[in-house]
Parts: sequence; C-alpha cells; structure tokens
Amino acid sequence: MKRHILRLLTVLCIAGFGLSASVLADNSHARIVRLSLVQGDVRFATSFHDDPLTDAKADWQAAPLNLPIRQGFVLATDNGRTEVEFENGAMLFLGPNTVVEFYDLSLQDGARITRLVLRQGTATSYVNPGNGDYYSLTGGDFTVEAAGRTTFRLDNFDDGSSVSIEQGRANVLRNDKTTPLTKGQSLSIQTSDPSNMVIGRSPDLDDFDHWVSGRIDSVVTATNYSAQYVNSPGYSAGFGDLYTYGTWYPMAGYGYCWRPFGVGIGWSPFDYGTWYSDPFFGNTFIGSAPWGWLPYHYGGWLFSPVYGWVWAPVGFGGYGYGYYGNPIHYRPVTGVWVQNGTNLGIVPLHPRDKYGKTAENLSHGIYAIQNSHVSAASLAANSGNWSVVHRAPTEILASNVATSKAPVRVTRTILSGKSMGTHVVAFGRESSITYDPVEHRYVNSGKLSTTQQSEARQTLEQANGPRTGVNGVIVHGPSTTQIPSRPGVPQMPESARIGTPPRAPAIPAPAHASGGSRGGFPSGGGATWGGGSSGGSLPSFGGSGSGSHPSGGSGGGGSHPH
Repeated sequence: MKRHILRLLTVLCIAGFGLSASVLADNSHARIVRLSLVQGDVRFATSFHDDPLTDAKADWQAAPLNLPIRQGFVLATDNGRTEVEFENGAMLFLGPNTVVEFYDLSLQDGARITRLVLRQGTATSYVNPGNGDYYSLTGGDFTVEAAGRTTFRLDNFDDGSSVSIEQGRANVLRNDKTTPLTKGQSLSIQTSDPSNMVIGRSPDLDDFDHWVSGRIDSVVTATNYSAQYVNSPGYSAGFGDLYTYGTWYPMAGYGYCWRPFGVGIGWSPFDYGTWYSDPFFGNTFIGSAPWGWLPYHYGGWLFSPVYGWVWAPVGFGGYGYGYYGNPIHYRPVTGVWVQNGTNLGIVPLHPRDKYGKTAENLSHGIYAIQNSHVSAASLAANSGNWSVVHRAPTEILASNVATSKAPVRVTRTILSGKSMGTHVVAFGRESSITYDPVEHRYVNSGKLSTTQQSEARQTLEQANGPRTGVNGVIVHGPSTTQIPSRPGVPQMPESARIGTPPRAPAIPAPAHASGGSRGGFPSGGGATWGGGSSGGSLPSFGGSGSGSHPSGGSGGGGSHPH
C-alpha cells in the first residue's frame, strides 16, 4: 500500500512541477569514482554522523588501490598521499593528515555534479569539466568553484583556510559573495579575523605541489596515447594505466582489445585482486594491479587462441542497465556467477552476455571460488550442470579489506600576507617550531612535545609527589612548578587552539548549470582533455552517475546525515 502511495506522489510531483521523467531517471544512477593511487597510510569510511573526525562509530577500513568510491564516503590520509580519478579525467590529490568527504556525486541532465568537503588538511584539484559538469571543494571558510580547466590547492586547518590557483581560474564563494581568482593568486581567511579576506600571490611550490604536477602530466600523457585505440567520448578514468601496463591488439568485430604485460596464455583475469563487500553493489572485485580498474568494472573479456584473455573496451557512453541490473557503465565485477550444486564459480563476462542467459565464455573457463579466492585453474564446462546465478552469496566471499583506525586531528597554521602569499606551517602536534611574524622566520618556541611533557611531569611527581587541588582533584607537582623549557629558550604559552573542538566546515555551495555565472568567472565549459605540458585536443571524457544527495544547498558538511 505504501509503495503505491509513493508511486502516486511521484507522478503528481512530475505533473505538478513539469519535471521530465528523464531528469529523474538521470538522478537515479550511481556515480562511482576511483582511488587511483595510494602511498602510505590511507583509509576510508562508507558513512559517518556529523563529523568523521569525531564520530566514534564510523567504520574505518584500509583503502586499497582501485577502491570504488561513492557519494557519502570519506577518505583520510595519515603519513601518506593519495589520488582520486573521476570519470571525466578530473583528479583530486590529498596530502598527509587530510580528510575529504564526497558530499555530492550526482548526475543532472547528463552533467556530473561533484561537491567535496575538505574537513582538514591539504588537497589539490585538477579539473577539466565537460559541457555542463560542475566541480567544487569546500573548506572551513569558503567554497572553491572551478571555472573551466583549473588546478587549485586548498588548505584547511584549525585557524583558517587558504586557496591558491596554479592553473586556470576559479571562483571563491562565501556568504553569498563571489571572488574570482586567476593563475598565481591566492586567498586566505583566518578564524581570528573572519571578515578579512586576504588576496595575494600564490606561494612558491613545495614538494607536494611538484608531486601533483608530475602525476597530472604522466596521467594526461598516458590517457592521450590510449585514446587512439578506444572510441570513448564518455569516460577516461583508468585508460592511462592501460597504456603504461599493457598493449593493444586488433580483434575482429571488437576493434582494439587490451592485455597486460608479463602474463602467459594461461593467465586468468582474476589472478590479481581482492574482494570487498560494497554496501550497495555487494561483492565487488578490486584489482590489485595498477591497471586493475577498467577491466574489472567496465567492458568485457574475449578469449583469443593466440593471446589468451583480452579485455574489450565496450559499453562506454549512453545509459541503461547492464548484466546485473546496475548502470551499464559500472559493474562490481566483469564476470558471470555460475553454480553447480554447492560449487560456485565465475566466468569472465563476454561483451554479448545477456542478463540471466548462459555465459558466452562458459566453454573457455570456469574459475572456482575457494576460501574467498578465485582459483587460478579453470574448470571445463562439461564438469557439471552450471547455471547462472544473479549474485554470489555474500557469505561465500568474505571481504579482504582490513579494518583501520580513525584519523586524528592535526593542528596546523596558515600564514598569509599580500607580500608573501600564503604559507602552511605544518609541524603537527609534536612540533616545537613556530613562525615569528616579527622576524619573519621559523623559531624554536621552547614548547615541549606531548612525550616530553609527560616525561617532565613524571620527573616532577617523583620529586614533589601528587597534590590535591580544587574540589579534591589530584594534580601533579607543586602549584608553583612549571614544566621546564628547553635551555636558553624563553617559555612560550600553549596555543589557545589546542583542545578546542574542530571547526564545522562551511556548507557546500549549491551546484548551478555550467556556463552560468555567480558574478565571477563562468563555470565549466572545458571541451578538451589535457593539462600541463601535454595538453591535447581529445574530447572531454565523462561518465554516468548520481547519488541520493540533493545538489542544492540543503544540508551541509557540518551536519551531513548518513
């Protein structure tokens, strides 16, 4: 009964507001983006309440390479770096001790809407939007909105936020005000003076900036090379890896197909990877090789008597539903589940396979599931009566993604000035280094690290013993004793920020149609794929997707329910 009422309300809404059914259908698709590089400690959570840095119930897991990321996920680094690649070739780079929320990954009239929230740390965005695409990144004090092909860096810490434009142009949105910035400009806001936006020149590039620049150049170059073999105007993520780690072969009726370097004719497509239980898609195969994104979620497999298994890049572009009833662009695994009694196996998906029908590749190999792993040896099709099953039972494939600890807050400082641009003093919680604004240099404050303070308190307690303070509270050392400073350095007071609750991020700005303007630069409109020294003239790639988040201004990063 409730279902019928909901359907009736939907019909009435469409009729009353003039909304087309195609628009609503677009918003029902799920966008999937890719974790394309992992260096060091990187973790993720599929949901959280209010703030991922304070939610003790958030389920954190170690983030593997090629992890599928959906709307509502949060990604965090510790002493590491990571990269996220979007369907249209945009990339997001995260520095150490950074937390980013994927607030809105949706699709509106074919345009990809991407709104992210930087909870803390440093993130650089390389944005190359297709017609209609929208991309923004929100820090603690403002939202940065890409205006065409842009590279910008956003830093968000306890005492302020700063953005610098490295290539292109962007709009900074705050309190219904739009401030346009171009290459070489920076803007910063400090929490001690929130009404004062300081605009200056961008600071000199640091090690993180150079790393990002190198990654953009290599990915763009490799993607341009791969594009000569694939007619895919609607998707680009992962094609660069195919150029780097494999080669292309012409296959009659299918154009060029791909095969990785260094594998023999008996190689199984499922030799390198792990399983992950996605909350929405269920059992999902994550390729552990650097190229293990596209071949396991898009296209299909062909068996060649000469080459063995090769991957066919088909099914990109357009909408509809594929083998598992999911959006045609993305599958949790490019395989067909088959069952023979209690035996479960998987067959590489053929481009012509139809949902529920016999797998076309059945005679070329059935790979049994043994202890949550795919067997490297194939079974013959005549080894039993194998029938297609819609989904592998969840209990058969245990998730191989390890649990992880929650990220921690790191207190860092943003310094700004029209003559010096913006600089991040990123010494973390254990550092005694501070910036002297009078002498314009870094100095040793004499502040002891947490470990040193603990050792000093133990020494004082051994000499003086514990004492009773106000209301019977036990404190350490005599009331006149101070923790000693380092020899020859004046004692400095502790920062007032230490121990204070984290700032709530600004509410992400509502997305708007590409080409429109908020009073700054027009947004979107990029029509080429390229960047750095290797800019090209290939069509901009895109993808399908959506999420359940509204793309308007309702809700916000600080109170985002999941």
